[in-house]
Amino acid sequence: MTTAEAWHATDRLLPLGDAADGTWIAERTVRDLLTRAALNVRGVAPGRPGFRLADDGARSSVPVPPGGLPPGELRITMDLAAVADRPLPQLTGRLRTALLDVAEGTLGLTVAGVDLRVTELLDTAPDRTPPPAPRSRTSPPAPDDPAALTALTVPGVAALTDAFGPPLQRTSARIRIEVAVTTGHRALTVARALRTALTEADPAGPEVTVLISEFH
Repeated sequence: MTTAEAWHATDRLLPLGDAADGTWIAERTVRDLLTRAALNVRGVAPGRPGFRLADDGARSSVPVPPGGLPPGELRITMDLAAVADRPLPQLTGRLRTALLDVAEGTLGLTVAGVDLRVTELLDTAPDRTPPPAPRSRTSPPAPDDPAALTALTVPGVAALTDAFGPPLQRTSARIRIEVAVTTGHRALTVARALRTALTEADPAGPEVTVLISEFH
């Protein structure tokens, strides 16, 4: 199994923005960022974030990539342990705010709500040591394709990546391009700028789908 196949077998793609944005982001990347945000909330020990569509998803002219959820509002779920000497509504409120700040602000996910479940009360404050930062994958060489060269000029595009297959796949009707986003840039803003740049470079060209695999 290739590295790309291994990633594809263990990861999903979550819709970023709305149906018109034609963009998806790796679930493991979202999960890592939300976990780190949750660990900054004092008094809680967060579990693994989960994601599901709030409804059946929206129709889109852009095909859903393999392993991707259709465009639509997401619900974020998380189990957690909390210290017993603080009001639970206060703790869960802070956690919900932290998760939404990353999901909607840093990334651009469309979130219908955050469902939290307290599964344990703790006598002492939990360990807040963050997990080690994920190691960035080696970026493949940019394909010899004008779309790839254009993508690398877009602010916030750190590199082309191949976590879900070749970094750029082209047919007569569609282009699918996979990128890493520079840390500090909003993922959806970068994706929209990338799609605009590719469309302006070839106005009569193929429909563009953007996959975001990670942050660099």
